[in-house]
Amino acid sequence: MIRVLLVDDQDLVRAGLRGILRAELGFEVVGERADGGGIVAAVEALRPDVVLMDVRMPRCDGIEAARRVLAAVPDVAVVVLTTFDEDDSLAEALRAGVSGFLLKTAPPEQLLHAIRTVAAGNGLLDPAVTLRVIAASARSPAPDPVSAARLAGLTARETDVLRLVAEGLTNAEIAAALFLGEATVKTYLSRMLTKLDLRDRVQAVAFAFRSGLVPLHPLDP
Repeated sequence: MIRVLLVDDQDLVRAGLRGILRAELGFEVVGERADGGGIVAAVEALRPDVVLMDVRMPRCDGIEAARRVLAAVPDVAVVVLTTFDEDDSLAEALRAGVSGFLLKTAPPEQLLHAIRTVAAGNGLLDPAVTLRVIAASARSPAPDPVSAARLAGLTARETDVLRLVAEGLTNAEIAAALFLGEATVKTYLSRMLTKLDLRDRVQAVAFAFRSGLVPLHPLDP
């Protein structure tokens, strides 16, 4: 049973999410909040596996709420609910350490897949959202020199894998691009995450931005 906490200031949105989850076996909605205020106490009391968090909320927005939650309870997975007009917030959420992004227009089956994915300890990046994050990051501060220096600890192949992950490619697409087996790509990905002390591919994308590995050329909206 995957325990889910819903955090969104719109009653209709929470009702829709609640209805989808309650209609599917294997999910339990353990609580709901209308904003990020008191979110740490709620997570500590309810012990959800996954927090579905809206970006824009009163009192305490989703980015700050995610930052507080992950600082206090780092083993919980936070999935940010977003729309395409929140590009700058996406980059901030990535730096805050969220496990994934989900468009509010996503179909129910994608929502369920996203929750299962992050609950299993994996990161989730919708390719469409990834492109928006890259574009937003092009407007972010200059690369962090400390992160850039850490790249030296990677092999050339691990660096290639990190770059392609940051560009939004799946393991299968990376395997095709590098003429490798998918199992080999997973091995390189695991080694790269371990060397950089990163939790998942979402954090890997954030690192790629911070280090300057990914060329920060603005994309068209």
